[in-house]
This record gives sequence, structure tokens and C-alpha cells, in this order.
Amino acid sequence: MLDANLKGQLKTYMANITQPIELVASLDDGAKSREMNELLTEIAELSDKVSIVSGNDKRKPSFMIRRVGTDIGVTFAGLPMGHEFTSLVLALLQVGGHPSKAAQDLIQQVKDLDGDFAFETYFSLSCQNCPDVVQALNLMSVLNPRISHVAIDGGLFKDEVDARKVMAVPTIFLNGEPFGQGRMELEQIVAKIDSGAEARAAEKIKAQDPFEVLVIGGGPAGAAAAIYSARKGIRTGVAAERFGGQVLDTMDIENFISVSRTEGPKLASALEAHVKDYDVEIMNLQKAAKLIPAKSEGGYHEVVLENGASLKGRTIILSTGARWRQMGVPGEDEYRNKGVAYCPHCDGPLFKGKRVAVIGGGNSGVEAAIDLAGIVAHVTLIEYDSQLRADAVLQRKLASLPNVKIITSALTTKVDGNGERVTGLSYKDRNHGTEHDVELEGIFVQIGLVPNTEWLKDSIALSNRGEIEIDARGETSQPGIFAAGDCTTVPYKQIVIAMGAGSTAALSAFDYLIRLPASEEAAQAA
Repeated sequence: MLDANLKGQLKTYMANITQPIELVASLDDGAKSREMNELLTEIAELSDKVSIVSGNDKRKPSFMIRRVGTDIGVTFAGLPMGHEFTSLVLALLQVGGHPSKAAQDLIQQVKDLDGDFAFETYFSLSCQNCPDVVQALNLMSVLNPRISHVAIDGGLFKDEVDARKVMAVPTIFLNGEPFGQGRMELEQIVAKIDSGAEARAAEKIKAQDPFEVLVIGGGPAGAAAAIYSARKGIRTGVAAERFGGQVLDTMDIENFISVSRTEGPKLASALEAHVKDYDVEIMNLQKAAKLIPAKSEGGYHEVVLENGASLKGRTIILSTGARWRQMGVPGEDEYRNKGVAYCPHCDGPLFKGKRVAVIGGGNSGVEAAIDLAGIVAHVTLIEYDSQLRADAVLQRKLASLPNVKIITSALTTKVDGNGERVTGLSYKDRNHGTEHDVELEGIFVQIGLVPNTEWLKDSIALSNRGEIEIDARGETSQPGIFAAGDCTTVPYKQIVIAMGAGSTAALSAFDYLIRLPASEEAAQAA
């Protein structure tokens, strides 16, 4: 199962195990059980603190990593390879007594949770969003004896997936009931089950002194802005709905200059670590609701958060990014995560052998269709324009696939379903005005981005597309308020461009601050 290089790395990691653990294997006579037995045997051979014992879990193949003589442990139903191999390594270390790098106050919050929490997470091995959920819940089960977690490979336990109507990953169940879908980090999960977390966070924010630079948004633009501001030695804060932004949902990144290839979650983690190298106040899981510009130049701007707290900054840098654009047709909201999906890498394996559609003929849509064609029975690509807009090399690859149909000049008008899941879609032929129905089980929407700026429409100038209007310095229509990244009128929505724009906005904010009249600064600070 593991090559020599991987074994060597794993052995080095496992040297950090301080308490003996046992791998409780529940196997049958199937091929996957034989693979699991091989994997567990190889792991046990790497450390004298690891042993294998037989189990009888209802899910086979599965195994529990358990601290000897205790109930502390985590369970994997399926082989945690691919994106989940890191989850396996961390589980071995943490159950084996190696401390987590999570913030100590968050660790204590998990330990203090009062209640019995039995979590189950369905994942796919190709899902880049799943490991964060699996690792967070695994850690929680190690820290608190009243919390348990089973990570289940949805592709291996198809009958279970169908019975529970799981059509997107990660999907989390708590005590047998749906708890959440999509990427969630430890802080988000804890906040969701800790009823007093939001109020405590609001009170902590209310106690914050005003910032010289307050960054709203924690994606590439926001991270760059925070770093450039902090390096100037001025008080800097970042309020983000989720640090990392849309990068967290990005699979392969191959155009970030100087890095041949990386993955979104890895880049997002590096961004956060870099910001934390400086004296920056990071306020995560905070969504902005209203911007109140200063009454006079040099005064404090105010950002009101959804939890009722507010933050003040002498300058503001808006970097709220963008989100996937929705089709806006009947049935889309009703069948989201019930056949309507936005991440082909994550959810594609759940549609193995089924018929799906991809909406959108740009690079993202054509890439999705190509990826899905290797998994599903048939792909119908639907494009509004009269021709595809993807790069020529991608179009040639798509045209070579035998199980793909391309429909252009088509307007999707409705998502059809049976109340539980998608059964098809309807589209209008824009050339002839005729209506058509397509029977299928999944729809992957890939039609671009919409800026996260609805909360700003009454406070600064926006374009007719909702983007924040900025000049070459990142300045908005309000003095002292700057913007950067995908939420602005910058023409190209790229990570490297967002980082440059965030740096520009921070330098412009600093230039603005040092040019404020000293008397006015003193009056405002009083």
C-alpha cells in the first residue's frame, strides 16, 4: 500500500507517539478489507507503540485507532488515502498523545463541551474540503470523551449513502441527524454546538480598540493587506467570515508564480500562518453586515457585524471576495446538495455511473466536464453562448470524450426533481425558442462569480455588477476606505492579482494615514 518514501515519512512522524495505540480492524473477505489489512499491518510495523486487534464494527471494512486501555479514539470506515491520508497521520499522532497545534483556548472550549456528541462524516477521497472536517472532528473526539467520530468513505458505502440521501461531501450527521454540509473548520463546528460561543465572541469584539487598518475579508487580498499593514508597525485587524476565502474551495493551483502546483487549502493555511507571524488581530467567523463611513476625513469608519458587535478603523480595506454564481432558476435552491452541486472534485464520485449536466462553457465548466466524464455515465455540457469560451486545448480534450454532449445557445430554465433529489433539468434553445428536458441525476454549476458586496450598496460606489469601484491605488469613493481582490472592478479574478491588489491597498492606506493632519489625528484619538 505504502511506497518506501511514504513509509519513511510516516515512521518519522510516528516517532512522536507517546502512548500505545491499537488498530481495531473490522474486516470481511472483500478486496477492500484485504487492502485495509495490508495498510494497517504496514503502519503497525513502523512503531512498537502500535498493535493490531480484531473488531466487529457493523461497517466493514473499518478500523478504530484507540488509545490502549481507554475509550479515546477515532474510526475510519474505508481506506483514508488520497486527500485523507493526512487525516490518518494526524489521528495516529493525536490518539497516540501528540498534542494538537490548535489554539489553546479552542482546545479548552472543546474539552468544556457538555453533552454526548456522536458525529459521522461522509467523505470522498477526491474531496479537498473533506479533510478539514474529518480532522476537526477527530481532534474533538480525542479531546473530549463524550464526543465520537466516524469518517465514512461515501464511495465505498454506497447503500448507506443512498439510504441517507447523501449527495454532497462532506456531509456530517450528529446523533443520527443532519448537522452540516461543506467545508467546516474546528472553530466553526465548535461554534455551532456551543450555544454561548457567538455571544462571547461578540463581547470580545466589542472590547477591541479602534484599528489603524481594519481589513474585512481573509482571502489572498486580505492576507496580503494585513501583512503589508502590520509590517508598517501600525495596529492591524482582520475580520473574516472564513480565513482563506474561496481559495479553500479550490483544488489544483498551477499558476501561482514560483510554485509549480499547490492546493487551495494548503495555500490558505500558509496565508494564515504568514499573517500570524505579525501582530495582527484575527477575528474569524465574523460576517460584516453594514459599513458606516466616517463623518469627516481622518475619523473612524465603523463596520457592524452580523452578531451585533462593531469594529472601528481609521482606514478600512475591503477584501470580501466573491462566491460561485447561481443559475437563479426554479428548483436550484430546493435541490442544492440533493443533486445540484458546485464542486465537481468533491461531489463527482457520488455520481459514479449516473448522468449529470455541467452548466457553463468557460474553463471551469469544461474542466469539470472532463473530470466528470471519467466517473459518471454521461455528461451534458450546457452553455448559454453560441460557442464554448474555454481554452482551445480544453475544448479539444472535451470533444474527444465519447460520453459527453455539448449544447450551446441554451438557457437553463428549471431544475426538476421528485422532492428528494434531482431528476432532470429544462432548457430553452435560444436560436429557435423551443423547450427541452434532459433526464439526469446531477447538475454541476460553473458559471462564474458574484462579488460579496450586497452589504455595501448604500455606503460606497459599486459598479452595475456589484463590484467595488476602485482606482489604481485601490481607493474607493470614500476617503480612507480601500478595496482589493475579486470584490472589486479589477478585470482579472486571480489569486496572484488579488495578493498584489491587497498589497497596493495596504500601502495606499498607510500613505493616507501618514498624510493626515497631526491636529486632526490628535482630535480623533481623544
